[in-house]
Amino acid sequence: MIGTETLDRVIGADVIDADGNKIGTASEVFLDDQSGAPEWVTVKTGMFGTKESFVPIRDADLTGDGLRVPVSKSAVKDAPRIDSDGHLSPAEETELYRHYNMTETAASAPAAGAPAVDTTTTTDTTTTTADTNQHGTVGHDTSGPTTDDAMTLSEERVNVGTQHVETGRARLRKYVVTENVTETVPVSHEEVRVEREPITDANRGNALDGPAISEEEHEVTLHAERPVVEKEAVPVERVRLDTETVTEQQQVSETVRKEQVDTDEVTDTNRR
Repeated sequence: MIGTETLDRVIGADVIDADGNKIGTASEVFLDDQSGAPEWVTVKTGMFGTKESFVPIRDADLTGDGLRVPVSKSAVKDAPRIDSDGHLSPAEETELYRHYNMTETAASAPAAGAPAVDTTTTTDTTTTTADTNQHGTVGHDTSGPTTDDAMTLSEERVNVGTQHVETGRARLRKYVVTENVTETVPVSHEEVRVEREPITDANRGNALDGPAISEEEHEVTLHAERPVVEKEAVPVERVRLDTETVTEQQQVSETVRKEQVDTDEVTDTNRR
C-alpha cells in the first residue's frame, strides 16, 4: 500500500505494470478529498514524456524497480486523456474507474481526488484550488499525523581537502661519454754534434796512439723521451635523487544547492 509518508519516493519513480513492463515516470500523486489517501498517479509516457495518463495507485506497491501498479501498459496507453489541472471532477474520476474496471470506494465516490500538493479545499466534495507560488510551481502538501508544523531547510556545503596522488616519476641514470683531453708535457731528446780540439801537450799522447794513417769509426747512441699516457678511474662525486615539498594556493569552485522558503501573503520577520 502507498501512504502519504512514501510520496517522496513515488514522484519521479519508474512506473511498472503488472507484467513488469515500464510504463513511464510518476509525475503527480492525487489524494482522495475525504480520506486523504493516495488514489491516482499521473504517469509521463511517450518518447519524450510529453503525455500524462492517470493510473490507479490504490493497490500499487513500491519495489526496488519502482512503482508497480496492478494494471497493464496497454490499459494506461488507452486511458482517457484528462488534464491534470490540480483536481479531478467526479465525472472524470468515474470515467477512469470505468476504464480500469475498478469499483469506487465509499470514501472516494462522492468526490474526486486532489493532487498531493499544497491545495486549499473550498468544499468537502467538489472543488480544490491549487495555489501557485512566485516560482510558478504548485506546492505539494504532504503534512500528515506524523509530521509537525515546521519544515526543515537544508543546503549543500563544500568540504575541501587534499588527496595524495602520484603525479610523475624522476629517474637518475648515469652513462658514459667520450671526450678529448689535451695536456702539455715536456720531452727531451739527444742530438749529435761534432767537437774539434787542437793537438796540445795534454792530448798528444792520445792523438799519437795508433797507426799514423788508418780508417776508424766511432758510434754514439742517441736517446729521446716519448710521452706515455695512462688512464685510471677515480671517484669524483656522489649524486642522489631527493624530493622537497612546495606549497602553492589553488582555487576550487563547486556549485552547491540550498533550500529557501517562500511565504505567501505572510511577512517573514526572521528571514535573513
